[in-house]
Amino acid sequence: MTDSTTDMEATLAPPRDKRDRLVEGASRAFYEQGVEHTTLADVARLADVPLGNVYYYFKTKDELVEAVIAAHAKLVTSTLAGLERHRTPRERLKAFARLLRSQADAAASYGCPQGTLCSELDKRQDGLGREAAELVRIPIDWAEQQFRAMGRRDARDLAVALIASHQGISLLTNALRTPELMARETRRLERWIDSLE
Repeated sequence: MTDSTTDMEATLAPPRDKRDRLVEGASRAFYEQGVEHTTLADVARLADVPLGNVYYYFKTKDELVEAVIAAHAKLVTSTLAGLERHRTPRERLKAFARLLRSQADAAASYGCPQGTLCSELDKRQDGLGREAAELVRIPIDWAEQQFRAMGRRDARDLAVALIASHQGISLLTNALRTPELMARETRRLERWIDSLE
């Protein structure tokens, strides 16, 4: 993938109706600009929907934020379910690590879509940060299941370490604007997963 527009379009399902297009537009705008810097007019423009229609589907910007969180949760869940095609938990974990490479260019520009959303919303006092935290809990829980299936009694700790590495390298890749960091971390994570008995 070559740019953030392509990355976001590839990661969220193709929009079917105006509501879906608004959620897709908001996802893209929140990722590229941040929630606080995104206006409903920005979202309407990206969704190619008249501004007045936004209020038909979402009475407030926070309702739109909640819909974006739900869309990301659905995306994360379906992405992880897609990894089930790999036969063993070790292969599934390594496939998860390889997802880093596919996110390198977007991460260099904007960071991790879920991680940046969680971080931004956590600064607010309205509870949306707790809702967004589910976007990190979902992959931790999935990774814990994989490590447990490998017979690891420290499965939760390993899962947290894996997701912490993913989020950390996304942050560094963004801060340093160096997509190659993602490829290096992918290789390191694959070796780490292989080293676990």
